[in-house]
Parts: sequence; structure tokens; C-alpha cells
Amino acid sequence: MNLMNNNYEELKKSIEDIHIKLSIPEINIGDTVRIGLLIQEGNKERVQYAEGVIIAKHKAGVNTTVTLRKIMQNIGVERIYLIHSPRIQSIIIIRKSKVRRAKLYYLRNRSGKATRLIQRIR
Repeated sequence: MNLMNNNYEELKKSIEDIHIKLSIPEINIGDTVRIGLLIQEGNKERVQYAEGVIIAKHKAGVNTTVTLRKIMQNIGVERIYLIHSPRIQSIIIIRKSKVRRAKLYYLRNRSGKATRLIQRIR
């Protein structure tokens, strides 16, 4: 039984390795990023960019996700992006911030200047 589980895990890992993108930059919590997402409108496809702060990251190999928070028309909007998805065209890090927490959920309760993060010098 244990041998069968090992074969399954090896097969699963080999399939996941095929789909992992190697061109993704190192993304951390607190980074301000611009994610280019390929969307389909009718029979056309175009790239739509979303810019915001990474407030959470879930590391799970090919299923790694990040939660992006941005303010649109004075309303906070959060969206979870699957990093290794074929729909993600580009990820550009605009600025890095110094944070002391693994999740920045406290930004949900703040607005205006209180949401600014201290910029980390590269």
C-alpha cells in the first residue's frame, strides 16, 4: 500500500512540474504588483491589468494563490489569483514593502493614509 502511495505522489509531482511557471518573480506579502490577466470578450481575448497589494499568499506548489487588494471608487476589492494559471500573462512587482506579518488582513479595516506600507529599499 505504501509503495502505491509513493508512485501516486511521484506521478502527481511530475504532472505538476510540467505546469509550474518558472518565469514568475519572487512575490512576497506587502508587495504592490500589477498582474496581467487574459480575459475573453466575445471571440476576442485581451489582457486586463489589476494593480494592488498582496495581502495573503497560499503556497501549494502548482496551486499557489495570492490575494490582491485594491481600492476602486473608494471600495476595497479583493481577488484571489492562481499564480501558475495559463490565464496569467505577466506579474510585475511595482514596489516592495516591509511587513512584519504573514497576512495583512488588518488593511481591510483601514482607509486612506492608514493603508500605506513602509517601502523596502531594494
